[in-house]
Amino acid sequence: MEQHRIDKHPILPEPIMDMITFYWNGKPLSARKNEMISSALIANGISVFGHHHKDGTAQGIFCANGQCAKCTVIANGIPVKSCMTAVKENMIVTSAEGLPELPNDNEPIEFTEIPEIVTDVLIIGGGPSGLSAAIELGKNNIKTLLIDDKTELGGKLVLQTHKFFGSEEDSRAGTRGNDIGKLLADEVSKLPSVSTWVNSTALFVFADKKVGIIKDGEYILVHPERILNAAGAREKFLRFTGNHLARIYGAGAFQTLVNRDLVKPTQRLFIIGGGNVGLIAGYHALQAGVEVVGLAEAMPQCGGYKVHVDKLKRYGVPIYTSHTILSANGDEAVESITIVAVDDKFKAIVGTEKTFSCDTILIAVGLDSLNEFTLEAEQAGLPVYAAGDALEIAEASSAMFNGKIAGLLIAKDMGAQVGNIPDEWYIKANILKSHPGRILPYQDLSEARDVFPVIHCLQEIPCNPCTTVCPTNSIKIEDESLMGVPLYQGKCIGCNKCLLICPGLAITLVDYRKDIEFPTVTIPYEIGNYPVEPGQMIQLVDIDSIRLGGFEVIEVLSNKSRKTQLIKLKVPASLATKVASFIVQPLEVSQPLTTPIVPELMADEAMICLCERVSVKEVRNLIREGITDLNQIKAITRAGMGPCGAKTCEVLIKGLFREEGIPVSEVIPNTKRPVFVEVPLSKFPGAKKRS
Repeated sequence: MEQHRIDKHPILPEPIMDMITFYWNGKPLSARKNEMISSALIANGISVFGHHHKDGTAQGIFCANGQCAKCTVIANGIPVKSCMTAVKENMIVTSAEGLPELPNDNEPIEFTEIPEIVTDVLIIGGGPSGLSAAIELGKNNIKTLLIDDKTELGGKLVLQTHKFFGSEEDSRAGTRGNDIGKLLADEVSKLPSVSTWVNSTALFVFADKKVGIIKDGEYILVHPERILNAAGAREKFLRFTGNHLARIYGAGAFQTLVNRDLVKPTQRLFIIGGGNVGLIAGYHALQAGVEVVGLAEAMPQCGGYKVHVDKLKRYGVPIYTSHTILSANGDEAVESITIVAVDDKFKAIVGTEKTFSCDTILIAVGLDSLNEFTLEAEQAGLPVYAAGDALEIAEASSAMFNGKIAGLLIAKDMGAQVGNIPDEWYIKANILKSHPGRILPYQDLSEARDVFPVIHCLQEIPCNPCTTVCPTNSIKIEDESLMGVPLYQGKCIGCNKCLLICPGLAITLVDYRKDIEFPTVTIPYEIGNYPVEPGQMIQLVDIDSIRLGGFEVIEVLSNKSRKTQLIKLKVPASLATKVASFIVQPLEVSQPLTTPIVPELMADEAMICLCERVSVKEVRNLIREGITDLNQIKAITRAGMGPCGAKTCEVLIKGLFREEGIPVSEVIPNTKRPVFVEVPLSKFPGAKKRS
């Protein structure tokens, strides 16, 4: 069977192809040793993992984070989440068709004492905030246990191949996210007082102040003096016709496949959501050799950084603001998408529908803090702190800095001599999580001569690596804050360091030293799947993606340490400062179908609870009957009763209340199930099979 893998990536090293054989519905397939079952299946071109027991519709991966159950398969006779279960040699995997039968297990069971561990601090989550906090606690010799449910530490940093924004001093701005994750994990590994567990999922903070954890399949109780919740966030979903189809991914799932596992899950991708997450995922898709058909954002402007928007547009990806998804179209899996323009009240404007051929839809419409462990610890009377997305949704640069502050606060509360945290730290923490600010005009460079940078970063965002890397100190932020716009003020020597470090690829270099009429323009580039070579004609564009004409590449320099290419061209002097980049994706990739597909089903037929296949209409009718108790809605419809434990549908149902004019404050919340994820009951009494 054809392998859907990424053989060559512009940023990531080639994977070690230690292949094994497993069986899918009786057929032998190849997989990389220890990769997740879901990744192995998608690498073999399989995106439908089974069919729902209620309506027979297709099931496939969505979150790749173990928090939903769409990816359930049967592995060696046991239902498992394929995104969290490693494939093994000769493993027998079958699709989950309807309700899986429980295995006949008559083997004798013995009960053993449940291991209990005492620690000063338990950190739940090994992402940027958790690792940063662990470093500070380790420096103060505080006994700390950090756990994470993945196979390696780093959290979402593992999935980020782009260079980070923020402060170079405090959050390693200018370094790629996956490299930052390795640096932080390596620093933690050298601290004797910090222990780390991977493949370890926190289940619940119990009233006796103990935390139940499943580590490598074994149940362990941890009794900490304090907890830091650094568990991150979960992705929001959307209501739209066809939202039950396979090949609808969250951004995290898509990035997991292409950037962690080097699996190419799609040929043609459409993105819903114009925040930084969706914009960056589009860039990652281009790096993976995926055609990005387009991106739709319901707001009049994208919420992400302008440099991310500009980057996608100039590479040839159209962005449709004031548009939303109307329907995902297909039989079992996505075959096309229909989007529609919306008015200022976000109502669809009839007659503006556009349909695009695509095989995958990526949903990136925001995150919800994963605050369960914070609430449970508070109820148990256990001192608890939060950092990163578990505290508030912000960029990873902010999470690292806030994790550092949280670690020092905990250390201080435990009696360590750390002194007072400077006020400027809190000021910087607030800056790092700031939303984009004003968009300013270009700097006037009409008098600039010889060689100089043109800075296409025109929006106030928290970022400064270009100012710190310049050897002549010629790039400055006037108000000396991270939120200013960098300006060229000095003497450039043409070293290209600012081009190589800029996270937004938003600096070009203009060099008049050899030719005043046709200066050389240097453009940073890192999408190796669209190779550029000397002698090639490329279509240059300005910051607004307006074409400036085709010009010949005269030189391509590769910087291996930065994994960035520098593309050099000669252009007329009148265009030199306007050149921002060049188009890489052909125009025909993004053309809509001649006749749009307008769904026959109304939007209220969309699923609001995917686990139990409950429609929007069913829940809306109950709300209109006066029901404001989510538990009552659950009892009548089963919405929220499925495997995900209402992690997805509760947010959508609350949105439905708001649509019906009922404040969420008047809605009685769900009584949540007492564990974070599903776990066999036999784990709790320490049951083990006799060998």
